[in-house]
Amino acid sequence: MNLSTLDWSIIIAYFIFVLTVGLLVSRKGASNAQDFFLSGRSMPWWLLGVSMVATTFSSDTPNLVTGLVRTDGVAGNWAWWAFLLTGMLTVFVYAKLWRRSEVMTDIEFYELRYSGKAAAFLRGFRALYLGLIFNVLVMGTVSLAAIKFGEIILGIPGWMTLLIAGSITLAYSAFGGLRAVIMTDFVQFILAMIGSIWACIYLLGLPEVGGLSQLLEQDVVKGKISILPDFSNPNHWVPVLLVPLAVQWWASIYPGAEPGGGGYIAQRMFSAKDEKNAVGATLLFNVAHYALRPWPWILIALASLVVFPDLAAIQTAFPTLSADKLGHDVAYPAMLTRLPSGLLGLVAASLIAAFMSTMSTQLNLGASYLVNDFYQRFIKPEASQKEMVWAGRLFTVISMFLGIGLGLMLTDAGQAFNLLLLLGAGTGLIYILRWFWWRINAWTEIIALISSLIIALFFTFLYDKMGLPPLEAWQKTVTGVVLTSMVWIVSAYMTPQTDINKLIAFYQHIRPGGNGWDYVLAKAQEQGVVIAKNQGQLPLEIACMVVGCFTVYAALFATGFWIYGQSSAALVATLVSIVGGGFLFRVWNRLK
Repeated sequence: MNLSTLDWSIIIAYFIFVLTVGLLVSRKGASNAQDFFLSGRSMPWWLLGVSMVATTFSSDTPNLVTGLVRTDGVAGNWAWWAFLLTGMLTVFVYAKLWRRSEVMTDIEFYELRYSGKAAAFLRGFRALYLGLIFNVLVMGTVSLAAIKFGEIILGIPGWMTLLIAGSITLAYSAFGGLRAVIMTDFVQFILAMIGSIWACIYLLGLPEVGGLSQLLEQDVVKGKISILPDFSNPNHWVPVLLVPLAVQWWASIYPGAEPGGGGYIAQRMFSAKDEKNAVGATLLFNVAHYALRPWPWILIALASLVVFPDLAAIQTAFPTLSADKLGHDVAYPAMLTRLPSGLLGLVAASLIAAFMSTMSTQLNLGASYLVNDFYQRFIKPEASQKEMVWAGRLFTVISMFLGIGLGLMLTDAGQAFNLLLLLGAGTGLIYILRWFWWRINAWTEIIALISSLIIALFFTFLYDKMGLPPLEAWQKTVTGVVLTSMVWIVSAYMTPQTDINKLIAFYQHIRPGGNGWDYVLAKAQEQGVVIAKNQGQLPLEIACMVVGCFTVYAALFATGFWIYGQSSAALVATLVSIVGGGFLFRVWNRLK
């Protein structure tokens, strides 16, 4: 597929525009590490919320959704829709706690919460683990999508796409820090949404698709449109719905949906003006991410079943596509090749924007871990603020090369998605409970991380080669969760307790609610330290989380039902969404 002169002009114009915006923001520079990694803790909720959404709208996201729809139908999206539960838990319970901590990264939190050499080791280990393994894996997944996009849409080698878009991203990320990332995110998100919606409208009008109503009547599509799985078939609804809702959302770590908040979501909360802006940003993100964005991708995926009913059809249409990059996720960029000149250039620019927004965030986040939690903490504690900024720029460059290199090695977006779920399987509950249960200690997390990593590597690279009974991806995930959870729960009781003075100081600073700190409060009283127990609003916060989930899911369902022409179900879902939103609006000011 070769783009027209008009298409290339639009793409080049976008490159010039975003580079100009990024460099203009970068002119202010970053005089200290807090400015470089947290934009001076001065960001408003709406800008942070859009930045969160833009980061999760990567070039690999529509590819992943397309692969899920083509293999498991629309219901296959529960693999990521289920993470709304942890998203809403973060909104109403953890967002204000994170902002109150006033740390620079979520890894710095370890030495705020835990004590001794174990806490220091955990901080350094996690900095390297997240900065050089997990974060690079995320960037590799994003780069993989960019490679497929370049080969199919742009008609150029994938490495060239990465070189051009990556160089521009690196330029403003390295010099402008998080402020440049957030400002360019805003522009990139608007362009990405316009591109996906416009492309959807055009592709539904293709002669072979015949419009929305005819698409939904196609035999190859009818069995794929249900939002819920086939409950008569346990082999479908158990992995598609039960496992994500019952296990995956709280047990697994996935970028943007870490249990209890973390990663770039936590970084955005640290960057907020105050606790109120941190909560508002996270709520906006979850509503937009789950309720507003998915349907253009879903409809294009359904249309792709008509245009490219199987992998052989894709291979025939794109004979130059690398054999190791052929998968159902390729159907999305394959569909985009049917766009007319001009619109194709706009959509191509929007997908490049999605790639750049995610990469820039991951670059800055990974650098913050490596600088704040490893270099400055263990290598050069006396490092000046200027040195930390330049170290951040160096690590940004290194991370870019590692992420791009991994992208050239990966083959399928689903493969990377499953590996990401396995890498954190079983550790999620720790991140939820550590705020509210004093007994969790640094050794608990260390043991959970190591066991989770070993189990993930075993299931990913060794299990199938050992001739053992075959397991589906969801079975491996659940097994990993069970094994890791058993290990860390036992270790919580068998390893040394956190220093009581550290726990007392943590409670005084964070003021978490619940009864999990009664032991610490009793010990404080024995020492003559008077601490009034924070009765908190945990029951109300949990109620808001539940209502928030129903509200967003109802909005998601309502959109689908309106599209499908199911008016009665659409009205009910719309009403549920309105009532839920009204409840949250009324209690918002009561959430302190």
